Amino acid sequence: MTTATRDLAGLMDRIAEIAPGLRVGTGPGATGPYAYDASNYRVLPRAVAFPRTADDVVAVLRACREAGVPVTARGGGTSMAGNAVGVGVVLDFSRYMNRLLDIDVEARTARVEAGAVLDVLRGATASHGLDFGPDPSSHSRCTLGGMIGNDACGNRSVRDGRTSGHVEALEIVTADGVRAVADRSGLRAAEPGDAEAVRRVARLESGLRRLVEENLALIRTELGRIPRQVSGYQLHHLLPENGFDVSRALVGTEGTCAVVTAATVRLVATAQASALLTLGYEDVVEAAEDVPEILRFSPSAVEGMDEAIVATMRARRGSDSVTGLPEGRAWLYVELEGDDQAAVNTRAAELLDVLKAQGRMTGGRVVESPAERRSLWRVREDGAGLAARLVDGGESWPGWEDAAVAPENLAAYLRDFRKLLASHGLTGVLYGHFGAGCVHVRIDFDLVTETGRAVMRRFLTEAAALVVEHGGTLSGEHGDGRARSELLQVMYSHRMIAAFAAFKKTFDPDGLLNPGVIVDPAPLDADLALRELPLVDTTFGFPHDEDGFTGAVRRCVGVGRCRSDSGGVMCPSYRATGEENDSTRGRARLLQEMVRGEAVQDGWRSTEVKDALDLCLSCKACSSDCPVGVDMATYKAEFLHQHYKGRLRPRSHYSLGWLPLTSAVAGYAARPVNLLLRGPVGRLLARLGGVTTRRRIPAFASRRALRRTLRAAKTRDRAKAVLFVDSFTRAFRPQVAGAASRVLADAGVPCTPQDGLCCGLTWVSTGQLNVARRIMARTVAALDNGDDRPIVVAEPSCAAALKRDVPELLGTEAARRVADRVHTFTGALTDLADQDWSPPPLPENVVLQTHCHEYATFKGRRPADLLRRLGVRGVDEAEGCCGLAGNFGFEAEHYATSMAVADLALKPRIDSLDGRTVVADGFSCATQIDHLAGDRNIRALHLAELLDPAPEQPGETS
Repeated sequence: MTTATRDLAGLMDRIAEIAPGLRVGTGPGATGPYAYDASNYRVLPRAVAFPRTADDVVAVLRACREAGVPVTARGGGTSMAGNAVGVGVVLDFSRYMNRLLDIDVEARTARVEAGAVLDVLRGATASHGLDFGPDPSSHSRCTLGGMIGNDACGNRSVRDGRTSGHVEALEIVTADGVRAVADRSGLRAAEPGDAEAVRRVARLESGLRRLVEENLALIRTELGRIPRQVSGYQLHHLLPENGFDVSRALVGTEGTCAVVTAATVRLVATAQASALLTLGYEDVVEAAEDVPEILRFSPSAVEGMDEAIVATMRARRGSDSVTGLPEGRAWLYVELEGDDQAAVNTRAAELLDVLKAQGRMTGGRVVESPAERRSLWRVREDGAGLAARLVDGGESWPGWEDAAVAPENLAAYLRDFRKLLASHGLTGVLYGHFGAGCVHVRIDFDLVTETGRAVMRRFLTEAAALVVEHGGTLSGEHGDGRARSELLQVMYSHRMIAAFAAFKKTFDPDGLLNPGVIVDPAPLDADLALRELPLVDTTFGFPHDEDGFTGAVRRCVGVGRCRSDSGGVMCPSYRATGEENDSTRGRARLLQEMVRGEAVQDGWRSTEVKDALDLCLSCKACSSDCPVGVDMATYKAEFLHQHYKGRLRPRSHYSLGWLPLTSAVAGYAARPVNLLLRGPVGRLLARLGGVTTRRRIPAFASRRALRRTLRAAKTRDRAKAVLFVDSFTRAFRPQVAGAASRVLADAGVPCTPQDGLCCGLTWVSTGQLNVARRIMARTVAALDNGDDRPIVVAEPSCAAALKRDVPELLGTEAARRVADRVHTFTGALTDLADQDWSPPPLPENVVLQTHCHEYATFKGRRPADLLRRLGVRGVDEAEGCCGLAGNFGFEAEHYATSMAVADLALKPRIDSLDGRTVVADGFSCATQIDHLAGDRNIRALHLAELLDPAPEQPGETS
C-alpha cells in the first residue's frame, strides 16, 4: 500500500467515524467525472463526498483539516473558470442537499439548500407570482450554491443584477468546521449554546472588521466601480456605509473562504406583460453601438450573439430550429417588461422606430409567437455549448469568456478586442449580456501543444490589460477560478491583492478551501485537460470527429445540459437516478479518462466505464439535445463491442440482441410459441435469457398474417416509394405495415413492400458490431440496387438505424445513398404526400409518445407537428423517453430504472387519459404503454393505424 493510499484510507476512516452515514466515493469510477467542470481544466480529486446535512459538511471539513486535505464545494459543476475542481475532497451538494426549505410569500423570501437547482426554486415560486431574479443560461441545472459561489447574473441582469443583490443570509461552515450564519449585520454562530463556536465566530468577525478598517480608502477606490465587477473579493460590502454585510461579501468567493450549506434569498415579482424584439446587425460591434440607446427604454434583457451560434444550431437541429431572426450576421434580443401589455407594446414600437432612425440595424421585429420566443431563447441559452463545436467542425474554448465593461464602453472594447484576437491569429465566437457590458467569447485556442498554450497565455495577459484599459473587469459573472486568478494582479494594485489574501486567511488560515483560486493562484495554464491523446481503433467510423473516437468523447465540454432538472428528452437515466455518473456528461468524462489512460488504466476492459454506461438507455437524445452533439448511444455500442471482444457476454445480449433472427423463426409457429411463452416455460426462458419476468413477452405474429395484411393493402398504382418492413413490425404488429401501406397510397405515395431485411439495430445496441455490419451490408446491397425511390420505415428506431448507424458503421457510398433515401412514416407524410391529401376524421385530442430515436435523428419531422397540421387540436406529448428503450427495459437488472424513467412523463399521462387516444409509433413505446396500462383497455396506436382509411378488422392479423 502506497503512502497516498494509506493516507486516503485514514481520511476515509476518520470521516466514517465522525459521520457514519455519509456516502463517500473513491477510485476512478467515482472521482473521474468530478475531475472536470465546464472549464479547460482537469484536476482529479482524491474523493467525492455527498453530504445530506450541514453536520455531514462539518464532519468532512474537520476530518480534512486534521489531515491537511483541501476541500472543494461543488453544485451543478457548470463552472467555465475551473472553480469546481480540486485535488482533495469534492463536496457534491447537488445529489442530496437540494431541498427548498421554506418560501415566505409575504416577505418574498425563500430558504434553500446549496444544491437546489434554480429552476426548481423558480417552479415552486411561480404559482405565487414570484421569481428569483438572476437567471443564468444554465438555469435548468445550476444550483443556488454555485450561483452564490460565482455571484452569477444571467440574461435579465440589466433588471435584476447579480446574485449578491438577492441574498439575505448565508448558512455556512467555516474551514475549522464551525456552523455560522452570515447576514446583513455580520456573523453569528448557528448554535448559540455552543460557547466554543460563539467564540470562534466572534474572533472571525473581529478580524474582518479590523481588515476593513485598515483598508477603507483602498476598498472604496478599487471595488464596486461597474455593475459587473465580480473579479476578486467583494470587500466593499463590509464598508460601514454598506452595513458590514458579510453575506454579500461571501457571495462570489468561489468556495475559498467558507462552505455555503443553505441561503435565504429575496424574490421578485413576476412581470405581467412582456415583449421580445430581435434586432439584426452586420456585426457585434454595430450591435454594441446601439446598447446605450436601448438601455434608455429600461429593458429587462439585452442579449447579443453572432452568426456562428445560429448556424451551428440550424445545422444540428434543423433549419427551422431558429426562426424569428431578421437579416444579419449578429443579433440582439431585447426584452421589455411591465404591468400592462399595451404599454409594453407601445414601448417596443417606439424603440424599433428609434433604432431604425439610428441606421445601424439590418432589420428588427417584435416576436409575437410564444413558440418562436422559446426557440430564440433556447439558442441563446445553449450559446456556450453551440459555440464549443461549430458547424465547420472547429473547436473553441473558454478562458476569456467572461470579461465585462460599462455598457457605454462595450463597442470600443469589442473593436479593440477583435483586433487583439487577430493579432494572435485567433478567432472568437461572441455572445452574452450586452446590456450589462458582459461579453462571453469562446476562442479557438490550441490547448494541446506547448506552442498553442504559450499563445493562449500571451493573449490572456494582453486581454486582461485591454479590459482594464477600458475600465472593465476580468470576470463579469463566472468568477476568476483557475482561468483568471493569476491575472488579478493586472486588474488590482498590490495592496488590494494583499487585502484579498488577508480576507481569505481570516476565514481559512490553512488555505484548505478551494486552493489555487483567487488567492495564491495556480498558473492559468496548469492542469489543462487537453493534451495529445492516443487515437483509438474502432468499428464505428465517427466521421464527424477528426480524431475518431478520441475526438468524439472530447466533444463533452461540461456545460451539463444533460443534467437538466426541468424536463426534456435528455438524459433519462440521470433524471431517474440523479447521479452524475448516469448523466451524459459523467459518462463522457469517464470515457475521456479511459482514453487518457491515467486514472482509468485498463482501457476497453474498464469495469468503471462499463458500470457508468450500464444505465444508458441508448435513447440518442443527447446526440440532438446536447449542444455539442455527444452521441452516447454510439459510444456505448462501441464500448460494449470492444469490452466483450472475445469474451462471454451478458445473457440478454444473446436473447434480445438476436431477436430479429429468433422472432423470424418464431413467426413460422407463432401460436404454439406464444402459448408456450405465456406459462412457466416462458418465465424460465426469460430468466435464462436475462429478461425480466415482470413484463409480458409480446406475442409473435405469424408470417401468414404479414403476407395477408400486405396483400390486403396492395394497390394497383405505380409505386413511388419502398415500404421497409422492419423486424419489429414483421414480428409483432404486421397490421402496422398494412395500415402504413394504405395511408401512403391514400396520400399519393403508393409503396412496394420490402420484407426480409433488417437494419441491425438490436446488434448495435448490444455492441455486437461485427454481426451488425454483416446484417447491414446485406440490407444495403438489397436496397442500393439502382432504385432511388424514398424508403419509408414505419418503426422509428429502425429508420434511425438506417439513417445514421448504417452509414457510420459501414462507411460506404452505398450506405450513404441508402441513408439519404430513408424517411420515417411521419417524414413521408410531411415531405412526400399530395398537398391536397386529407386523412379520415381524427380525434380532437391525443396523448403522444414520440420515439427518442425519431426525435434525435429526424429533425423538423415530428409527429406532434404533423398531427396538429392534420387537425388534431390537443396533442399532449409525453416529452422524454418511455423507459423501455428497446432491450434496456426488458433486461432484468434494468426493470426498476425503466419504470422510474416512465414515471417522469409517460406514466402520469397514461394514468390520466380520460378517454383520449394514445399514439406511439415506436414498438418499444407501445409495449411500455401496454405494460403501464395493466388490465385497463388501453392500446397505443401507430400513427398509420390512426390515419388508416380502411382499417383491418380485429383478428385479421392474428
